[in-house]
Amino acid sequence: MRGSDVQHRRRVFLKSAFAGASTLLLAGCMGSSLGSLPGEQIQPTVQPTVAGEVIGTGGVRVGLLLPLTGNSGIGTVFKNSAALALQNFPNADVQLLVKDTGGTSEGGRAAAQAAISEGAELILGPVFSAAVSGAATAARATGVPVIAFSTDTSVATRGVYLLSFLPETDVKRTIGYANSQKKSSYAALIPEGAYGAVVEAAFRQVVGRGAGRIATIQRYKLNGSDTSDLVAKTAALKSVIPNIDALFVPEGGGVPATVVQTLVSQGTNLGNVKMLGSGQWDSNQITSNPVLAGAWFAGPEGKGFQAFAQRYQETYGSQPPRNASLVYDGVTLAAGLIRSAGQQRFQQSILTNRDGFIGIDGLFRFQSNGLNQRGLAVYQVTGRGVQVISPAPRDFRTGF
Repeated sequence: MRGSDVQHRRRVFLKSAFAGASTLLLAGCMGSSLGSLPGEQIQPTVQPTVAGEVIGTGGVRVGLLLPLTGNSGIGTVFKNSAALALQNFPNADVQLLVKDTGGTSEGGRAAAQAAISEGAELILGPVFSAAVSGAATAARATGVPVIAFSTDTSVATRGVYLLSFLPETDVKRTIGYANSQKKSSYAALIPEGAYGAVVEAAFRQVVGRGAGRIATIQRYKLNGSDTSDLVAKTAALKSVIPNIDALFVPEGGGVPATVVQTLVSQGTNLGNVKMLGSGQWDSNQITSNPVLAGAWFAGPEGKGFQAFAQRYQETYGSQPPRNASLVYDGVTLAAGLIRSAGQQRFQQSILTNRDGFIGIDGLFRFQSNGLNQRGLAVYQVTGRGVQVISPAPRDFRTGF
C-alpha cells in the first residue's frame, strides 16, 4: 500500500461542529490506527426500550449523565450543548439517553445502570466527582467506558476518562513557557485545599524540571469575601520580590488584582517580576484589568469557543459558561468514532489513541490512567483582553 494511502487510513475527520469552524480530527501521522475505514456500517440489533428523554435518532446509544435536578443549572446548559452538537452533525448515528444524576454518587450509579441497561455503549458525564464515582462503579462492572466532565483527578482511572480542563495542564504549560523565557526564580501564592495541592505539586515539578528555584510558597485561605489572609500572605512576599523574576498566582476572580494592589501599596517594585496565572484567569474581570497587563497564563484556544458560544446564544438566548464546550466536544467525539472506528469505536485503544483529537477547545488526548493532556496556548493580558504569545500546538509531536 502506498504511503499516501496509509496516511489516509490513519486520518479521520468529523463533520464541522459549527459553521466556519475546523473539524474534529481523530488520529494523525504517528502510526496509530482507528481500525475500520470510514463508512463501515454496524448491523442494527434490537434495542431495549428507553425510559426518559432522548436526543437524536441514531442507532448507537450513548448515555448522557447530567445533574438535571438541584440548583447548579449546569445540567441544562450541558444538555443544550449536547443537542447543539447533534444539530450541527445531522447525520450522526447517535442516540443520547439523558439521565439525571442529581449530582450524587447514588444518582450517578443509578443513572449509569439505567443507561447501560437501555443499551448505552458509552457514558458521557457525569459532571460532579461524586456522581462520576457512582457511575464508574456501574460502568466498570459492564466494561462500558466513561468520559466525564469533572476536574477532580481522583476519580480518573482506567476506563473513566476526564475531558475537563485539568489544573495540572495549565500549570505545566504556563510554567514551562516561563522556563523557556529564562524565568528561573519563582514565588507562588496558592490557595489551601484540594485544588491548591494539585497546583502546588505540578508547580514544584515543572520548576524543578527547568532547573529553576522556588524562593517561597505562601498558602492562603479565602473565607467568602474575607481576603485578610490573602493580603497577609501577599505582604509576606515583600522581602523575596527583589530576588525573583516570576510570581505564580493560579487562582482567578479577584485574587490576582488583590495581590498586585497589595504589593504596590507597600511600595514593592514589580518591574522585574512576571505575573503568571492559570486557566482560571480566562475572564473579563482579569483580562481587562490594567493592573494585570503583561501577565501570562495558559488556556485553551478561544476562537472555537467563541463560535460555539455564538451558536448557543442564537439558539438558547443566553451565553454558555466556558466549560459548556466539554459536552459539545464529547458528543462530537462519540459521533466521529461511531462513523470512523466501526465495532472498535469505544475500545481503550481507540479512546487513548496517542495522536489524540482536535475539538473546539483544541488538541487533547486521553491517557490510560483516565487523565487527559491538552494543547494549550499561552496568553498575555493586555488590560483590554489578551494576545496569544505562544500558540497552542496542533499535534503532540511538537510538544504541549
